[in-house]
Amino acid sequence: MKLGLKLLQERSQVGSFWWPYISNLPEAYSVPIFFPGEDIKNLQYAPLLHQVNKRCRFLLEFEQLVKHVLDGVETSSSDHPFGGQAVDASSLGWAMSAVSSRAFRLHGGGSHGGIDIPMMLPLIDMCNHSFNPNARIVQEQGGNDVINYGCLNNDLFLLDYGFVVPSNPYDCIELRFDGALLDAASTAAGVSSPSFSSPAPWQKEILSQLKLDGEAPVLKVTIGGQEPVEGRLLAAVRVMLTSDREMVEKHDLSTLMSLSSDSDAPLGTATEVAALRTVLALCVIALGHFPTQMMEDESLLKKGVSSATSELAIQFRIQKKALIVDVMRDLTKRVQLLSSKSKDMASPPQG
Repeated sequence: MKLGLKLLQERSQVGSFWWPYISNLPEAYSVPIFFPGEDIKNLQYAPLLHQVNKRCRFLLEFEQLVKHVLDGVETSSSDHPFGGQAVDASSLGWAMSAVSSRAFRLHGGGSHGGIDIPMMLPLIDMCNHSFNPNARIVQEQGGNDVINYGCLNNDLFLLDYGFVVPSNPYDCIELRFDGALLDAASTAAGVSSPSFSSPAPWQKEILSQLKLDGEAPVLKVTIGGQEPVEGRLLAAVRVMLTSDREMVEKHDLSTLMSLSSDSDAPLGTATEVAALRTVLALCVIALGHFPTQMMEDESLLKKGVSSATSELAIQFRIQKKALIVDVMRDLTKRVQLLSSKSKDMASPPQG
């Protein structure tokens, strides 16, 4: 927010050197903190709703902090840092959006101690994003620092930049690693006697190594992105669905976390099929949390919606659902291949 406050200060100054640039910044941004309440609800994705609410709370709290600091400073006084203009949650949100969507992080050096610092670069910040860019921006000092939007998921693209990337290869959905949820998913997948809620001591030890148990666990796991299933989740499901401790201890964590080929089954075909079916059931549960189906969303877009924010909200949730469906297709293919391979091995030779 330091850069945002500086932007507001320059905007309030008559004759500011930066006025030609500032006057050409958008008057409004299409990021979710400015969505009408109904369109925020229409995002339908709890992790993003949490982030939107968190940012809105921050702006309201920061507004009170600024008011406290400026308390007693006359609006007509030359000491007023914003030329007497009010600084409220709306203007702070505008400044935060301008900075988050346009600022670049450049290597500071010198008095900045070599840390990366955010800077707004007129004209350069008009460049749009692409995962396959036809140009690049290189900081002259250092020579190797390529500046781009980054390999981000659609949550961050929407929160910070106000757009959604169709078929984003880095998009994912967030889930919480929860024993009861995984037991329910395993049962739905036809796995008998799942034990996610009551792991054996040796299984708990491996969960701790995966940061899914023990002190300060990181329980957020993801589906989608560069891998269909986050390695920590995959390893945990594999380990929890086998009682063969000796087999598990033959492999290191990196092997248990890997889903490198369609035929990989480090803990045996039966365990692998059970694990993949459990993750498939998790995907079904995740899809079920969306109040609408993809076909309904696509139909709404074809009919036309009332505002740009409504369209963005629908596009966002369509991409999340499409991601889940793509993961389900991938995992189903793997299950079919493993099952076919298992049948072939079990069939007697023809003679």
